[in-house]
This record gives sequence, structure tokens and C-alpha cells, in this order.
Amino acid sequence: MLKPTRFILPVLSLVLVVVVVGWIGRERDSVSTLEEESTVHQSVLAARSSGRRPEAAPFKSKSTIRQTKQKEPINWKTVTAQLAEMNGRLSEAQVQSYLRLVEKFNALSREELISALDEIATLDVPNDKSRQMLQILVLGSLCQKDPEYALTHYFSLMEDQNEGMASRLATAMAGWAGKNPTAAIAWFDQQIAAGKFASKALDGKSPTRMKFEGSLIVALNSTDPAAAAARLESLPEDQRAESLRGTGYDIKDEDQLAYANLIRNGLPEEAQTDYFEWQIHIGLREKGYPEITGYLDRIKATPAERAICVERAARSKIDELSRNKKVTRQDLDAMREWATSQAPGTTDKVTGSALAEATHKLGFPEAAALATQYHVASGNDDVLIGFLMAYHPNKDSKEEARVLAQKISDVKKREEVLSRFK
Repeated sequence: MLKPTRFILPVLSLVLVVVVVGWIGRERDSVSTLEEESTVHQSVLAARSSGRRPEAAPFKSKSTIRQTKQKEPINWKTVTAQLAEMNGRLSEAQVQSYLRLVEKFNALSREELISALDEIATLDVPNDKSRQMLQILVLGSLCQKDPEYALTHYFSLMEDQNEGMASRLATAMAGWAGKNPTAAIAWFDQQIAAGKFASKALDGKSPTRMKFEGSLIVALNSTDPAAAAARLESLPEDQRAESLRGTGYDIKDEDQLAYANLIRNGLPEEAQTDYFEWQIHIGLREKGYPEITGYLDRIKATPAERAICVERAARSKIDELSRNKKVTRQDLDAMREWATSQAPGTTDKVTGSALAEATHKLGFPEAAALATQYHVASGNDDVLIGFLMAYHPNKDSKEEARVLAQKISDVKKREEVLSRFK
């Protein structure tokens, strides 16, 4: 299942207040850009996928929370400091700290969360950013318990164009639409008509509205795929892909085919490619090859889609392995066996691009040696081309790369590769 659960989703908004003023739904031209924006998400996703829970769980019930709150009120200064430290790829300690904070606020009642938001509004904090971080964290829990209330009472928090807040409230849009789509759509359309999502950009695009549209479409997809498709089609053609960026990896197994068909029918080919790659890289990065195969089977992936997804999966898996150890021939052979079963004819190219990811620990010489071994065994150039086209050259490896490129028999391809290492 592509499911970094809703328990995790608040971290996306939080990070973008702390780290950058931006969001997954912003304009981007490639999946590589998406990868750079997902480091914190990956940290928390890794913790959840491995089944890790906070090491300590002092907040076990609502009654316990209430008793604790009466005796020991929330130390907002401490919480603010913890959030401010969460920057980039989180350490194990930071992941645990964040998960404990989320569990703490998830355990509060709806009334307690509303009270906490009222208290935050009057806190003496260092700056507006600190207040927003606190609001986002608490609002994330309220959005789960009562998404309608969260939207109708705290929508004004987005007025300062805070994208982190917009991202959090956009998830409430999905929650409300999942419970009462008619009411949620009516409210949303009223806000649009009232100019609440009006854009100040010269191109007229509203990233905030796109976040909400994407969340609404995801929610409709699970109950009424035709309505989801109609909502997507109602958007300007150049905004459809943007509305769905950053969505989809919370889709239930049984809804994945309908969502994949929404992508196929509603987006241009290039945007479809980005979507499927992103699904694999984020939604299934921590899963094994059988789970990835299951996803591809459920969405009835075409041969072209399978090839794209297999390469992305291989790169992501090898990259993940190489962050902790040197990738071995055994690791690569396991990946190759799976790639061959899913997208015959792409194995060598996939091996090359995966080896480029493995240079984190291997270094260029060892990775190049493995690429050469596979090149000799297969008798074709795909592994070398895949490796050298995916590898990011630096001053210490340019000459070695040029030497390796000389082994490519196809003159045109060889020159194309060599041009990267001038």
C-alpha cells in the first residue's frame, strides 16, 4: 500500500515553515527537484515504515492527557525549540522527538486542541514563524478529528500566504470531502467565488488553490472517480498536473487503479511520468520488490510505465542501501533479477543508473568496476551508458569517466556521454 499515513502528513507542512517557503505542490521541472524537497518526509516515512514508534509513550489515553495537562501544562517554549531544530533530513533523535510531539497532540480532544490554538494565538514567542510552527502542529491533529471545523474556523490563518499552513489545511479538505463531499465542495467553491484563493501572480495561478483542488480530487477519487475526473478536467489544462503534485501516496490499494487512470486520462504524458516516478520514490521507497510489483500489477502498468517505475525503484532502493553501507554485487544481482522480471530489456540500463546512486559509499572507481563487469557479461553498452548518464560528474572523476566512456561501442552515444565530462 502506498500509505505514509495521515499521522505523518503534518511533517510536510511543518518542514516547509522551518526549512523553505515552498511546498511539494510548487512548480518544478523534474523528479530530481522533488527528491530534494522530500528529505524530511523520507526521514519520518522511514521511521513509520520500519514500525518504529516513539521510544517513550507517556500519553496513552485522553484521561491521562487531561491529568498530565492539569499538573504539567504544555511548555510551549520547549516545543518551539524542538520544532526549530527540525531542519533537513532528520536524525533518529529528531524523528523520535517529532513523533512524540505528534502523538501528544493527537491524544488531545477536539476541545483541548481548540483551546491550545487559542493559547498559541496569545503566546509570547520569538517571531511569527515560531507561532506558525506551533499552529501547524496542533492544527494537524485538529484536522484529523474535525476537518470541517478546522477549515471553517482557521481558514483565515492562510491570509498571510503561509504555504505550510495552506498545506496543512489542504489535508483537511480531503478529510471533510471524504465524510461529506457535497458540503466540502460547496464551501470550497464559495471561498473561490469570494476571491479567497485569488492569485497575486502575473500568470494568475494560485498554488494554494491547487493544493486544495488536489486534496479534494484525491478524496473524490475513492468514492466517485467520475466526479474526481470531472473536477480535474474543470481546471485549466496547464494547472492540472500542478494540482496533483504531492498527492497519491496515501491512496488505498483498492483505489490505486482508479487514481492511476485519473492520471493517465487527465495529465499530459510528461506529467504522468513524473507522477509514477514520484509514487515509487516516496510511497514505496522503504518497501521490498514484491510490494512494488504488487503496486504495478494493481494499477495495470503498461510496459512503458513499468520501465519507468522499475528504473526509479531500482535507483531509490540502491540509493537507500548505499546510505548505510557499500552496495554489493549480491544487492545488485537481486535488483537485476527483479528488474528483468518486470521490464525485460531494461535491466542493464537500470543497473547503470542504480550504480550511479551507489557511489555514495562505493566511490566512482568501485562503481565503475562493477559497471564494467556487467558490461562484459552482457556484451552491450546499456549499463555503461546508464551509469555515466546518471552519474553527476565532479573534478575528481572526470578523467576516469572519460576512460570508461571509451568502452562504449556506439560512436554517437559515446560522444554524448563524453560531452558530460569535458
